[in-house]
Amino acid sequence: MEIHKLLVANRGEIAVRIFSTCDRLGIDTVAVAAPDDRGALHTRRAGETVEISSYLDPGEHVRAANESGADTIHPGYGFLAENPEFAGAVEGADLTWVGPPPTVLRAAGDKLEAKRIAAEAGVPVVPDGSPEDIGFPLIVKAAAGGGGRGMRVVSSPEELDEAIAAAKREAKAAFGDGTVFCERYVERPRHVEVQLLADPHGAVVQLGERECSIQRRHQKILEESPSTAVGPELRPELGDAAIAFARAAGYIGAGTAEFMLEDETFWFLELNARIQVEHPVTELVTGLDLVEQQLRIASGGQLDIASREPEGHAVEVRLYAEDSRTFLPQAGRVDSLRLPDDIRVDAGVEAGDEVPVAYDPLVAKLIAAGETRAEAFDRLAAALHETEVGGVATNLSFLRWLVAHPEVRAGRTTTRFLDDYPPLSRAPKVSRPWTGSWRLNGRRAAPRPLLTVERTAHPAGVNGRGQRSIKAPMPGIVLRVLAAEGDRVEARQPLILLEAMKMETPLASPFEAVVRKVHVSEGDRVAGGALLVELEE
Repeated sequence: MEIHKLLVANRGEIAVRIFSTCDRLGIDTVAVAAPDDRGALHTRRAGETVEISSYLDPGEHVRAANESGADTIHPGYGFLAENPEFAGAVEGADLTWVGPPPTVLRAAGDKLEAKRIAAEAGVPVVPDGSPEDIGFPLIVKAAAGGGGRGMRVVSSPEELDEAIAAAKREAKAAFGDGTVFCERYVERPRHVEVQLLADPHGAVVQLGERECSIQRRHQKILEESPSTAVGPELRPELGDAAIAFARAAGYIGAGTAEFMLEDETFWFLELNARIQVEHPVTELVTGLDLVEQQLRIASGGQLDIASREPEGHAVEVRLYAEDSRTFLPQAGRVDSLRLPDDIRVDAGVEAGDEVPVAYDPLVAKLIAAGETRAEAFDRLAAALHETEVGGVATNLSFLRWLVAHPEVRAGRTTTRFLDDYPPLSRAPKVSRPWTGSWRLNGRRAAPRPLLTVERTAHPAGVNGRGQRSIKAPMPGIVLRVLAAEGDRVEARQPLILLEAMKMETPLASPFEAVVRKVHVSEGDRVAGGALLVELEE
């Protein structure tokens, strides 16, 4: 079958990225836009735009496709990309679905089922089970999750109940399924993933690995290919394990098998049944257009490529509208934007655009390539120094620090990198003792506070006792109000649950206090710095 007109059921830079391949292939394009996202960059890059009520409503995307005459729907990499009901609705409407079939999405999307399939295929998996069997530290994960949502690290039994409750809430809000499970937590692993392509005729190929260890809130910040942790002996083992899982699952489409790596030992984590945010690094080290390969597979075609290893090196960072130290998301107007023109840039906004509260705060991805790793990093560092963003706070200063960090340059990073080296801290002259051999029982770093507390003037007649106010550290939506006026609260007791960019942030009392006044209600949208709760000691 041939694709004539394609609708992208997503927004931001991934929609723009898909449209660029369609333009090159002569495929007409359709964007969708929610009412609060009219005029966004992706709508300006498409041939036409259809307004929908919500990006998360499958029926609206099918309606938009029928209304515009599109014959194909590409879900991008949002939550709907791995939603079997959405895939079934697309196919049920006689439209072409760019992605795995619903049956495969159900198996791959359930982390527990995916682990069962992997184990039966002989692929090593991380132990899971009851907290009593696993011990501490452990990690609570959403069975239907991804992108860091519905995940909580638990270091002691006292933290378990609240961590499970929070993970269930976040998973239910993000995926419509609050099922969670407990898994062994490895303290300082590497996070490595393998890019897969599989066609409906039985061909499965792997395109090498990506290193994705540097993360915040379980979400990736920097990705590169190949990984410094994967040598010539381990690389084929990882590739063979990824292919074995894909074959066992009957996989079709583009996907990523994710692994946790410690020294030469690896465990399968999950399969992301979609194209990944970090796919450009694989494109630069293979010379392939992965979106084009997706469209070939969706059209029923055969893969005309074989498995291959990366050639040269590529590295990507994600430029976000967020605070460089706390990673709390920001929103606002991008007054000015200067992006480099000598490396690949996948942008989601232009100067004059708004970074909205309700969506991912990604401004752009910057991806540099070179014949060597040092060359790729040097090019990226130079590009970051050329980059300028005005009007909204971004993590640009953090990215410049990160790419120049000696441990990053040496390729000695783990998923605990930002615990060991806090953002914008002075880089060490000597490597830490655990670098190269990661401890399994290292002490967990103390969490940094996620609230803004400010002294206010004392009104007359309060006997000199302090009064404090809790403000929103970033724009967001009040998910839950956990205290009422007059309540006595303990130190570190959560008072407000704030949701921003699809992540929950609990705001807790910094001391034992009485709630003097609550200024918000559940469902309220608040700006960064908005007064939420007043406390009295």
